[in-house]
Amino acid sequence: MTILRAENLTFGFDTERDVIRELSLELRPGELMVLLGGNGAGKTTLLRILAGHLCPGGGRVWLDGRPVDEWSTRDRAQRLALMPQAERCESAISVRELVRLGRAAHRGWLMPLNEADEHIVDEALAVTQMTPFQEQAITTLSGGQWRRAILARSLTQGASALLLDEPTSGLDLRHQYECLDHIRRLVREKQLIAIVTLHDLNQAAMFADRISLLADQRVFASGSVAEVLTRERIKQTYGIDVSIMQHPVYATPVIVPVLPGDVAC
Repeated sequence: MTILRAENLTFGFDTERDVIRELSLELRPGELMVLLGGNGAGKTTLLRILAGHLCPGGGRVWLDGRPVDEWSTRDRAQRLALMPQAERCESAISVRELVRLGRAAHRGWLMPLNEADEHIVDEALAVTQMTPFQEQAITTLSGGQWRRAILARSLTQGASALLLDEPTSGLDLRHQYECLDHIRRLVREKQLIAIVTLHDLNQAAMFADRISLLADQRVFASGSVAEVLTRERIKQTYGIDVSIMQHPVYATPVIVPVLPGDVAC
């Protein structure tokens, strides 16, 4: 069972300011962690460090008891799948060809896929509802379809740890919620590790098993939805007052912003 842990991470893109400082985090199998924080809080940077794409100035990331940077690129890719926040769509390959690239971590770039690999590709296309578009060139996709295709490629990688940077960005309302629901089901059924960055606090409240709130270059709060998404912590993090109500169906918190000068209930 994969274990991913960050200890005392410090990172800055220049010598004058750290993006994150002495940040520690542990990801647990079967649990969907949502990472929240304002713009520039370091969410994307943290995911890239966890994936081994950025080297921290201090601290370390441990993957199955070994520093993440000591794994070979291929071995790391078999265990960690990073869905980036932004990726350029320049090639005219089909959606299916793009998704099939996720199997390169297991088959290499030159080895043809076998029947089992193709079945994994089919499953990922179905989960992301991209099967009807699988023969379409990726350059013709809408922004939301492109994001779903990238998610399908990440799922095809077969990694036991998913690092998903704003997977719902660009998706319409229905596909946002279906996407997060599928991710949560996969995490629980296959006992995966998953960390997802979001900006929508209500989506985080509905789908997260645990929330980590980034502010002031560190994990400002981490715990259950009820523990983290309090009026005080939200105001400290985002600088806006909110009212918190209860979802009529799921009994999860519903966060409603309150404009300056108005009074929150």
